[in-house]
Amino acid sequence: MDTRINSLGLPPIKPLGTPAPIAQPVAPTGKDFKSYLLESLEKVNQLQDEANAGVERLATGQTDNLAEVFSATRKAGIAFDLLMEIRNKLTDAYTELKQMRV
Repeated sequence: MDTRINSLGLPPIKPLGTPAPIAQPVAPTGKDFKSYLLESLEKVNQLQDEANAGVERLATGQTDNLAEVFSATRKAGIAFDLLMEIRNKLTDAYTELKQMRV
């Protein structure tokens, strides 16, 4: 054991051993934002089409299930509202990034 003491009165620092290997970057799993956004746009469009078809069936007398048509219409409206909020947040983020000084 080394009993030398440095000028501060402390024993010298000894290495702990071999350093741990640096972790390699891990590739992200799952979908990227672009594919998620495009999938969401397609889903909203599908919900809108289903709601329009339900309203058309109700207007032509092919169905009398008002609750089903109302539910489909409301679901499509909520999905569209959410899509618009996402668009607004993305627009705000882009505007804020444009205003950043480098």
